[in-house]
Amino acid sequence: METGGSSTIAVRKLSLTPKSIIFQKFGKEALYTVEEVQDVAQNECPGLAIPQKGPCLYRCSLQLPDFTVSSGIFKKKKDAEQSAAEKALEKLGIHPSTDEPSAEEACDKLIACVKYFFSDEFLSSLHPLSGHFRASLRRDGDLYGSVPTSVIAACDSKLCNICKLINPKVETNHFLLISYIMSAAARLPEFVVTSKGQLSIWRKNSYRPEIIESPLFQQSDTVDSICITGMHIPCSVEKEVQPVTLNISSTEYYLDVIALKLGLADGNKVMISRTIGKASSEMRLYFAAPNSYLMDQSSDFVNVKVHIEGLLNSRASCFCGQDIYGDAILASIGYTWKSKDLFHEDITLQSYYRMLVNLMPSGVYKLSREAILAAELPVAFTTRTNWRGSFPREILSTFCRQHWLSEPVFSTSSISLKASSETSRLDKKLKVSESVEQDKECVSGGGTATNDLKSVGSESAFKCEVKLFSKSQDLILECSPKEFYKKQSDSIQNTSLKVLSWLNQYFKDPNMSSEKLHYSASALDIKFYPENFFKKFSLYLSMLNIQQSETQGGNFLRSNSMNTQNTMPENGVCCLSTGGPDSGVYPSNGCLLFISYSVSLVTEGGNTKDLLESREEFEFEIGSGAVIPHVEAVVTQMSIGQSACFNTELPIQELILSAADDSARLIPLLLSKVCWLEYSISLLRTTEPPEDRMEQAFFSPPLSKQRVEYAVQHIRHSCATTLVDFGCGSGSLLDSLLDYPTSLEKVVGVDISLKSLSRAAKILHSKLSKKSDGVPYNDVKSAVLYDGSITEFDSRLRGFNIGTCLEVIEHMEEDEACNFGNIVLSYFQPRILIVSTPNYEYNVILQRSSLTSQEDDPDDKIQSQSCKFRNHDHKFEWTREQFNSWASELAARHNYSVEFSGVGGSVDIEPGFASQIAVFRSRLPPEEDNYPKDEDLAHNYKVIWEWDSNNQSRSSP
Repeated sequence: METGGSSTIAVRKLSLTPKSIIFQKFGKEALYTVEEVQDVAQNECPGLAIPQKGPCLYRCSLQLPDFTVSSGIFKKKKDAEQSAAEKALEKLGIHPSTDEPSAEEACDKLIACVKYFFSDEFLSSLHPLSGHFRASLRRDGDLYGSVPTSVIAACDSKLCNICKLINPKVETNHFLLISYIMSAAARLPEFVVTSKGQLSIWRKNSYRPEIIESPLFQQSDTVDSICITGMHIPCSVEKEVQPVTLNISSTEYYLDVIALKLGLADGNKVMISRTIGKASSEMRLYFAAPNSYLMDQSSDFVNVKVHIEGLLNSRASCFCGQDIYGDAILASIGYTWKSKDLFHEDITLQSYYRMLVNLMPSGVYKLSREAILAAELPVAFTTRTNWRGSFPREILSTFCRQHWLSEPVFSTSSISLKASSETSRLDKKLKVSESVEQDKECVSGGGTATNDLKSVGSESAFKCEVKLFSKSQDLILECSPKEFYKKQSDSIQNTSLKVLSWLNQYFKDPNMSSEKLHYSASALDIKFYPENFFKKFSLYLSMLNIQQSETQGGNFLRSNSMNTQNTMPENGVCCLSTGGPDSGVYPSNGCLLFISYSVSLVTEGGNTKDLLESREEFEFEIGSGAVIPHVEAVVTQMSIGQSACFNTELPIQELILSAADDSARLIPLLLSKVCWLEYSISLLRTTEPPEDRMEQAFFSPPLSKQRVEYAVQHIRHSCATTLVDFGCGSGSLLDSLLDYPTSLEKVVGVDISLKSLSRAAKILHSKLSKKSDGVPYNDVKSAVLYDGSITEFDSRLRGFNIGTCLEVIEHMEEDEACNFGNIVLSYFQPRILIVSTPNYEYNVILQRSSLTSQEDDPDDKIQSQSCKFRNHDHKFEWTREQFNSWASELAARHNYSVEFSGVGGSVDIEPGFASQIAVFRSRLPPEEDNYPKDEDLAHNYKVIWEWDSNNQSRSSP
């Protein structure tokens, strides 16, 4: 392999931020102080009498020796800091140049850096690189003061960035970086000494004695030597990775000790990779410089060339994104900022295999859940509340960093939904017509996809695109889903998960045909660029193929190795046994399941059984693919309180060894014995999914929307001019009413939740304001939202044409629900009242549970684990008989008639409607005044928001 310069140098643009320029000029004298600004939220809803908290905003104050400046207000702290630095530069009269630096300027900066490293000032600093310079003065003989060039290249990012300006290939070619440093040193003959063919630099003149005798050079009294464990990674994939011990005395330079382990005479010929893992990590790969590594150490930067011949270490190269040749040692050791002592920590065989697992998309998720043998990357992002472990966007970013890609680039699109009666029924996909306005926003970076415009519940819906680039900005793949989501964050998470799912498919089966690969990508709305894709991942995938072939060559589980009785062959489960009484409560899709489990490695005949992984409590969402198929297949057949034990074939070797505490002992066992995994699981408890998600799984359109549509149709046919919605919540009914032409002139909502009322006010204000701009929604002339309890009377709402109370009464105690019925019909006296509440009998279908009457003994109900209420906030749920009895008695008592109906299900098929509805109608003539006169001044509600067509929105006086 040969790389290097050409007749001209392509110099990349030097982009220093304002903050970087300030640091160059003032260093630690520049003091930034960031404060959070308590800013009032934007006036999204004029007249709303509820304080609205805006997003967190920040302002930065920058104090310099001669003056102080303050930034504007920003959403991010770093933006505020950059703004303050930019203002300081303006005041100083400094205008950062945007011109590209010349070749000479970039080379001069590099030479200046190398010169500074060998200065007295730098040796006295606490820079990580200065620790190596001080250690070089402890070397013996000809090595005294000799600093390996690979150390300079690896430990100073500023120098690396300058070299990138000269040649962008430095990003992935550390040999080229070292060549540029040596060429720079060759231009400093009066300061440093180099020798052709040597990868080290000496200072020409000795350091001053007072520097050598300073406290920085005093050895620590704590230990005389250190002993650390690293990993020896052979170049040949036929050889196993083995632990290696490094014994380093306080008088030795640790790079010389590593050199001996690599079969080298000294550390000057040791090459060092970039750091692996976290930015603060000192984990690196060390390997011998290839003998063919030839450098032109002349002062001619343009003609620097690197020629490499040697065997590529695929396993080591995967970790750092750089070419590693020959055997390598993985060790976590080095000097850190603001410390003179040598940092070190052990690397175990388990941690090595965990690093391998972390290169896979599903591996990142498994490690975040600390459940390598049980967890699996979910196939769907449902809700943030149900997701466990790292989020898809975070996993995708981690994957890109692990494979040395640029950060994923997200681009979100929002659509402005124009309400009309024609948009109430659409296809499963959210279609964008010509009238839809799209706004795109780039995001550097769950939920349920929106299937129709009306279910969005707001004026916007979002979709997201993502692109993955290499460090050299080659486009590797892009994902452009067609689905829209209610929240921007949900669109980003779901798009990220699509990319991860496809990458996971490929990493599990790298030998899949080109046709299958393109088909799977197309199914997930992904377009990949084969040349760039395979170029980036070929090294890792070739290593993965080797690892898998080694695994398949072992004596793993055969079909005749175990008793196949009680098997689930389609799920890879054998010897399934279940214990414990059947409680009758089974997990259903969408619920959160809590299990305890253990996984053991068992050899044929049961001679050995090694515990690999166990959790006393592990939580996941059933039906989302958040656990391996074997586990999900078994737990769906269990009831609460039961336990199960089953066997499965072995997964890939990396997963087993990354889970085992003693990985070294298991390797020969895996290769020489017939083995399988034994899972023991106990189903502890389950949390049912939220009511709306449970209903959405069974009904299309969702049951909540069916209830609203039922009420809307009755209201339209009633020719009512006034309406009050008792327990209006976030205003879903009032919002829907404004989408249709009705006879309504005044609409009112009452609720006790200020948060819900605030959302309702914003929705209503948005639509009614559009009406005032000439959009013919309807003839509504006024709208009011009240804060108050519907079990209290307010005379301002008496005598409305129609009242609604949808899915509200079950949130009260039963006696309060009865009280509400009496108050609304005897005092509020609407001409028509529509009340809906869940049908308890339908829960048997929604929850797959056994139905038990609510009149049964409470202790018996606990033991039988009958079906639960649909929402944890429900105080009761009535059967059809209970609801009919309540409504009939209430109607008879207050001179109303009542009709029964419902939505979701059928009146003729058991167990009836999922949501039961009663429609009360007053028997009194409309003109008869039967209102209580002594209640005229009963104003128990507080006006939260008010709108009328003349004065627009206004708050209460």
